Amino acid sequence: MSAKSSLNVDTFWGAFLTTFHAIFTDRAVLGVMIGAVVLYSFFYPLGYQEQVAANQPIYIVDHDRSTLSRDLTRKIQALRAVQVEAVVSNASEAIEAVRSMKIQGYVEIPADFEQRIWQGTPADIALFANGASLGQASSVLSSLAGAITGFAQEIAVQQTKFTGAGVQPPLQLVERPLFNTREGYGTFLVTGVAQLIIQQTLLVGLAVLAGTRRELYGRLFLKNQQILGIGFAAVCIGTVNMLYYLGFMFWYQDYPQHGTLINLMFGSTLFISAVVAFGLFLTSFFRTRERAFQLILVTSLPLFFISNLSWPEVSSPAWLVWISKVLPSTAGINLMVKITQYGAPLSSAKKEILNLVMIILVFGGLGWWRYYFYKAGNPFKK
Repeated sequence: MSAKSSLNVDTFWGAFLTTFHAIFTDRAVLGVMIGAVVLYSFFYPLGYQEQVAANQPIYIVDHDRSTLSRDLTRKIQALRAVQVEAVVSNASEAIEAVRSMKIQGYVEIPADFEQRIWQGTPADIALFANGASLGQASSVLSSLAGAITGFAQEIAVQQTKFTGAGVQPPLQLVERPLFNTREGYGTFLVTGVAQLIIQQTLLVGLAVLAGTRRELYGRLFLKNQQILGIGFAAVCIGTVNMLYYLGFMFWYQDYPQHGTLINLMFGSTLFISAVVAFGLFLTSFFRTRERAFQLILVTSLPLFFISNLSWPEVSSPAWLVWISKVLPSTAGINLMVKITQYGAPLSSAKKEILNLVMIILVFGGLGWWRYYFYKAGNPFKK
């Protein structure tokens, strides 16, 4: 971490300004800690811009060709999630279309559909979806099931009127999502991955700086004021990046935001401080700049999976859960999702807050040992 000759790098503010100077004069570090953060804020959500699967092609196999079957077909055609490509009378055509990936599924209406309904006996409607694409298949099946359920309720009302009862359904189900108001995959995924992006870019930047210093001057030893100055500079960079995601990117991508400003500031600062403490210790082992990219970037996907955001903690092996607690991303992702997406108070995230505090204390102490105590005289080394 090179410094200008006019700065006293042994002081807190000298180390702080020197770190900023090193970041903004090293293209690789600047590109990772600043450029990559901005790039990912637009590039990563692009794949989930539609939020939910829409206009999925399907067939309707109508064996009945009756008035009621045509009414059901029109109700399905009005769905946003699916697009009826054709109405056929032979199921083999639909099966072949699914196998050739032309459609995502099909609805099969039996031949005695209308007759059975007016007789008051259940009419079975078969729904089929292509299991090769689980997300799209789930969207197709759920939307079709909802349309058919609504159609069945309408028919039930008509049946009661026909028999003279003339009653309406006793209740009507209205579904309203509580937190993920758009029920989108992007809202679920990107709001959690944002914390991981911040962590990984910050760790890579610190590792490149440490690797550069190691290549030029050998083993890096720092005083207490220097360690604090470098750490505070990294915390400032990471906190600004975090607030950029929470403040601008979430708003620009139209993701829900339910947290208060105080909780956001507290959660962001705590999480970034844990990442920096973890990073100062981890990066003390890097001897070259390139090693940072090789090691840290390939761990991004496993880190997200073990954060227990997409997979419940109770369903994960106990040993894997304990390993995940050592990493800032696990507690950080769950803490920020609770604050930003659920609007939960800090008292509901005591476990994550305590986890991050322990990471700061443990890895902060280990980092200090690596940079300061090791030089002063390590009794274990002697």
